Amino acid sequence: MSIKFYDILKGNFLIADDAIKNWRMLLFLSFLAIVMIASSHNAESKVHQIAKLNNEVRELRTQFVDGRTELMQLKMESSVITKMNEIGISRPTVPPKKIIVKSGS
Repeated sequence: MSIKFYDILKGNFLIADDAIKNWRMLLFLSFLAIVMIASSHNAESKVHQIAKLNNEVRELRTQFVDGRTELMQLKMESSVITKMNEIGISRPTVPPKKIIVKSGS
């Protein structure tokens, strides 16, 4: 057993008469290792991209909520009256009249 282990360490299996099959196996294993490393790198870059997109979604959601809150405040009657007074348009003293249209059938 120790002789075979020593032969492996010396690399005798690569220069022996039937070394071609060993070289084929080593090249195949090297190719598989390269494919595995590339796949791992690709998956890791996807994870980083997903995390970045999740942060962007969170930020956009916050902006949406802030915009909706501001819009609700701007739509309030007191806010509209204040803005109109700044322009110079005052509140009417006479209430509006309802117009009823009867369809002629």
